Amino acid sequence: MFFTNIIKAIILGIIEGITEWLPISSTGHLILADEFIRLEASEAFMTMFNVVIQLGAILAVVVLYFNKLNPFASNKNTVQKNETWQLWFKVIVAIIPSGIIGVLLDDWLDANFHAFLPVAIVLIVYGVAFILVEKRNQNRQPKVAQLNQITYKFALIVGMFQVLSLVPGTSRSGATILGAIIIGGSRFVSTEFSFFLGIPTMFGASFIKILKFIGTGNSFDFPGTVVLLVGTVISFIVSILAIKFLMNYIKKNDFTAFGWYRIVLGVILILYWGIAM
Repeated sequence: MFFTNIIKAIILGIIEGITEWLPISSTGHLILADEFIRLEASEAFMTMFNVVIQLGAILAVVVLYFNKLNPFASNKNTVQKNETWQLWFKVIVAIIPSGIIGVLLDDWLDANFHAFLPVAIVLIVYGVAFILVEKRNQNRQPKVAQLNQITYKFALIVGMFQVLSLVPGTSRSGATILGAIIIGGSRFVSTEFSFFLGIPTMFGASFIKILKFIGTGNSFDFPGTVVLLVGTVISFIVSILAIKFLMNYIKKNDFTAFGWYRIVLGVILILYWGIAM
């Protein structure tokens, strides 16, 4: 069982690494994957595992954007260091709404929306939204084309869109990217800012899940710890590749393809849910 769980953790880590950054919902994919490659573990461990392996994904952002996010970098002048600090302050402002609501509603959202039908509906709704927004923006020029053009108001509004991602199936990156584009952000800036919001958001979510896991009387045994570490490391490696792919992709393409993908996946989930019922 231990070695089987290792193989499954590798597969789940790959899924997480790809879907966390593409706006297609890591939760939707993990729920579908859970039907076929479920870990031999308790429900509490699975819930915690699916969130904590996101740490690997977020570490990929830290590594890839370390210089851009480091206000102490020796190759930055005073103005650039100040802009980096300002970027972090805007990130903090943006995570406040989801931080507050996430703590209050985390258990309720998991209990009521972490299932095939709600996730499928949300996948389709946001897939349609991406297609419509990209169609609307075909002949529009973005108002915010550089990170230093992001205002605190812009950051707060994007943070409010991130609240929507608390509903499983929305996609944290999908909600924030879509929100940023709607209010005038370029695809490139919207995507990068979404990545940066993920750092404190996902660290916080993982910390909360670990506390809840331990607080309900569970503990980390050696096999469980190894499985969690394997999933996290694989998620980190695959995330680096996924992030590089996405940033290159959006230089020449929009998000319409991801919108259609979400719709197709949502329909598949509904069909599967209907057959399973």
